[in-house]
Amino acid sequence: MSRLILSPHLIPSVSSASLSVAHKFPLIFQWPNLSKPPHSMLLFNRRFSAAKISMSLRAGIVGLPNVGKSTLFNAVVENGKAQAANFPFCTIEPNVGIVAVPDQRLNVLSELSKSQRGIPASIEFVDIAGLVKGASQGEGLGNKFLSHIREVDSILQVVRCFEDNDIVHVNGKVDPKSDIDVINLELVFSDIDQVEKRLDKLKKGKAKDTQSRVKEEAEKSALEKIEPALMDGKPARSVSLSDFEKDAVRHLCLLTMKPVIYVANVAEFDLADPGNNSHVKEVMNLASDFQSGLITVSAQVEAELSELVPEERIEYLASLGVKESGLGNLIRATYSLLGLRTYFTSGEKETKAWTIRAGMTAPKAAGVIHSDFERGFIRAETVAYDDFIAAGSFSAAREKGLLRSEGKDYVVQEGDVMLFRFNV
Repeated sequence: MSRLILSPHLIPSVSSASLSVAHKFPLIFQWPNLSKPPHSMLLFNRRFSAAKISMSLRAGIVGLPNVGKSTLFNAVVENGKAQAANFPFCTIEPNVGIVAVPDQRLNVLSELSKSQRGIPASIEFVDIAGLVKGASQGEGLGNKFLSHIREVDSILQVVRCFEDNDIVHVNGKVDPKSDIDVINLELVFSDIDQVEKRLDKLKKGKAKDTQSRVKEEAEKSALEKIEPALMDGKPARSVSLSDFEKDAVRHLCLLTMKPVIYVANVAEFDLADPGNNSHVKEVMNLASDFQSGLITVSAQVEAELSELVPEERIEYLASLGVKESGLGNLIRATYSLLGLRTYFTSGEKETKAWTIRAGMTAPKAAGVIHSDFERGFIRAETVAYDDFIAAGSFSAAREKGLLRSEGKDYVVQEGDVMLFRFNV
């Protein structure tokens, strides 16, 4: 289960008077193959660093104390800092930072439309306090950890895969499997407690109307499938459920239902070829077993990159034998795991990137901007991103017959640029 969180306060108010404003929306999941991807990505971050964010999803960075998660958070997040220190529980309250999603296409569209500003899509990173064994029973900062993690869309579990005698490991030695097991089991234990309580309540209560009874039966059916899996130490997301059953248990925000990406934190000399690191290999196998994602980063390298100007970052990454910083990898992995896409609106005033889920229809995609767009949806004038770039403008694409008029059933495709027509 994953949940896309909108930030209403970040979405501008829209009235019917806005109908005349050109809104173009393209869905873009694949990052373009640029001739110099690191350079363009870094310059993109710099150009749009102060821009207003159009929409945000939340990824919680978790891990045992001293695995490098707060160092990583500090490095990749422009706003908000955690107190990264060699001491367990130094991050007591979750620190939240919003990061612009690097996408060179926003630059291209902005230039073609002569936009006054470009507003990227965003991802919200949440640095969540470290936990220890027994967190589900309140050990360490377990209760705070478990409550904060329920609020995120996906989990980025930082796993220590480097040796450093100067940084104390909470369990005395570097052991990725043990670290992963501690966190996974604490999440499982918390879910078991919640599932048992909910099942007990469902068995005692009786829904008043037919619709509620049907939903409660679906929830009960789903929980009865999930409970034995949890008792076997398996995450809830590993259980096969119908769409209706998934919807029925969504409100519980089960921790092990959230998608997970394991972030193997390595030393800088392992960054170019992490496959030679035995700890990374172990995490790779575990990620495969748990049907989870995996990326390799060096939190220390990210921290050093954050202090350099773009040109120096490129040189530093090249000296390490890598082409891109960990931020791009984190964002791509999160988008992929959650099945997200990006579309744009583009005009003289501004060009925006918006995030939606794969498979969204045009009205739903329009609703991401404002509920009035979805409620009063009439049609979506659509042009593929490449066709838009070739034509040079929305009006030119219309003149060349590249513009399509799509209705309510149209599923927004990768690279679409769209103009929504609506009436409320």
